[in-house]
Amino acid sequence: MDAVLNKTSVVHFFCRKESRLYNIWINIKELLPAVIDCSIDNLRLVYDNVTRTTSNSPGAEIYIPGFGNTETVEYLDPSLQISVLGYFADIVNSLTKWGYIRGQSVRAAPYDFRKAPNEMGVYFIKLKNLIEDTYIMNNNTPVVLLAHSLGGCVSLYFLNNQAQSWKDKYISKYVTVSAPWGGTIKSLLLFTSGYTFDYVPSEPRHMRRLQRTMPSSAFLMPSDRFWTSDEVLVVTPFKNYTVNDYKEFFNDLDLDFAYQMRIDTGHLIRDLKPPGVDVYCVHGQDIPTPHMLVFDTDSHRWPDDPPRYVYGDGDETVGVRSLTGCLRWVGQQKQEVNHQVFPKLKHLEILSSEYLKDYLKSILFNNN
Repeated sequence: MDAVLNKTSVVHFFCRKESRLYNIWINIKELLPAVIDCSIDNLRLVYDNVTRTTSNSPGAEIYIPGFGNTETVEYLDPSLQISVLGYFADIVNSLTKWGYIRGQSVRAAPYDFRKAPNEMGVYFIKLKNLIEDTYIMNNNTPVVLLAHSLGGCVSLYFLNNQAQSWKDKYISKYVTVSAPWGGTIKSLLLFTSGYTFDYVPSEPRHMRRLQRTMPSSAFLMPSDRFWTSDEVLVVTPFKNYTVNDYKEFFNDLDLDFAYQMRIDTGHLIRDLKPPGVDVYCVHGQDIPTPHMLVFDTDSHRWPDDPPRYVYGDGDETVGVRSLTGCLRWVGQQKQEVNHQVFPKLKHLEILSSEYLKDYLKSILFNNN
């Protein structure tokens, strides 16, 4: 994400008020403890409960660069092209070895991860045009959609809102990796203690100021179609919270705007309608994954301290019941629903796995 600043006020005297276009996310230098408050104030969103939409922080313009090209999705921090910060780099490099060409037959559609699908109308128009353009550029060849994590949920919403005739013409296969179809317990951290995604070199509470304002945080909360009303998600010394207690959860955190965002986003893929294209649903498993957040002692104080976890099965980030949500499409659509589990592969690390690349190659070249 890139930013241009023209601010009238800042959170610290040393934060810049004005800037030319620069990379703000992910930029590890912008997330160091000394300056992270400046960056988070520039990245946070402001909710309007009349329009039911969010806008950028006053004086900050945020841009998503590189639409159509893969460069901005290959590494999390484009200035640090190292394996630990790799995103789609290994997959794109493999695709080029197999004969694909960057910018022609392998293309990317980066999006504003802060937003939920209800605010992505312009993006979906661009995505549809990109798919049609790529189809034409490659001798009228239907495309393979590849999506990771939140991208799986975003792309499902997109496909659910396209005509079947369009999907039949333009989409060959739909490959989803680590998609949280029913939400994830970890999303609740974004509203309580905050979460560093394991690569932000600062305290979680710094990230929280941004995460609480993101519609995508509310969108990814555990769904009542996957968790029952008697399953506790969050334990505190005062009360426990289930999927039926979100209003109280946000009220106790004094975050009414966040509850409004949940109302706006909770239904978007709640019914998990099948996408109407051949599905290849891939994820890791057999890794301890948070299934409950417990705030109970002086070192896990509600809501500001990182909680203690009660673990279950998953990919370390998303629980297995959510990852396997795609299996609900079996028998619900005439197109194929394929499911592939790679044990012990984590949520992000799976993208650089040889197992995934071999599986992807078999899909692309029909060598099953």
